[in-house]
Amino acid sequence: MMLALWFERIGVLLLAAGLDFILGDPWGWPHPVQAMGWAITQGKQAILALKLTAFGERVSGVGLGLAVIGGSGFVGWAWVSLTYRIHPVLGLIGQIVLVASCLAGHSLRRAAEEVLAPLESGDLAMARSRLGLYVGRDTENLSEADILRAVMETISENATDGVMAPLFYALVGSLTPLGPVPLALAYKAASTLDSMVGYREPPYTHLGWFSAQLEDRLTWVPCRLTVLTIALVSGRPRRVLALCRRDAPADPSPNAGWSECAYAAALGVQLGGVNSYRGQPKEKPLLGEAEQPITPECIRRGMALTRWAFLLWLSLGILSVGLLYGL
Repeated sequence: MMLALWFERIGVLLLAAGLDFILGDPWGWPHPVQAMGWAITQGKQAILALKLTAFGERVSGVGLGLAVIGGSGFVGWAWVSLTYRIHPVLGLIGQIVLVASCLAGHSLRRAAEEVLAPLESGDLAMARSRLGLYVGRDTENLSEADILRAVMETISENATDGVMAPLFYALVGSLTPLGPVPLALAYKAASTLDSMVGYREPPYTHLGWFSAQLEDRLTWVPCRLTVLTIALVSGRPRRVLALCRRDAPADPSPNAGWSECAYAAALGVQLGGVNSYRGQPKEKPLLGEAEQPITPECIRRGMALTRWAFLLWLSLGILSVGLLYGL
């Protein structure tokens, strides 16, 4: 029984990682985030329509966050339980697909390459247009250097909340009777909430406060572990950690600055500076040292760092599951 469970957990983790690497999230296919997004939209619209006080919106925001996060984890658990009752193979496939849907490694690489391809062929307008699909900053007038910096910042920030943190919660879930699906989906829901309502600006200042705070806290541990891992696989751990300690605390986000700085330090580039959002300039702290300019090859080396970090965590996770079940 224990041996079968060990093989099941390992199979789910390995095949989910492989599925994300090969296929990712094809355009037009149904995805759990779509259901999460629909629930969040319905909830926030209903709450905002009530015209509550700041305190009322905060309380309602807590309820919305707990409902979406808890509901996502519960639906994942219920779906796995139902499919296993129909047939064990169907249950296994269901777990693989759901865990893979929480990983954004393939999607992140695809997004970067969709911007780099026209940029490398000299089509600056197309590169700006494609970049606008993936970032919140204004892209219409960005230079080539600014586009490359935006791509590097995107892959380094989302490496944590889009790849490593979901893997972290899938691995933690694999060490419990729940399995990898509920915790991975719950974290994905928290991340989706943060991206949709976790803003300081109206109308989400109070409504999204809980979602933003919770996502920050859920990401804190996997982010620090990601920084340590990137430092190790970069081959210059002391340099990476020293620059992170120096620069990352200046970033307003408790996690994004650390993740971006780890990649900047590992690759010898500098991130941060002035970005424009809806016509309003916003200056972010400088992260790392500009030992070399950001190039497409540099960005691809950054994505390779993420793959090595992912494989290292996956290997350690599988070993931990084996040790837990006495193998």
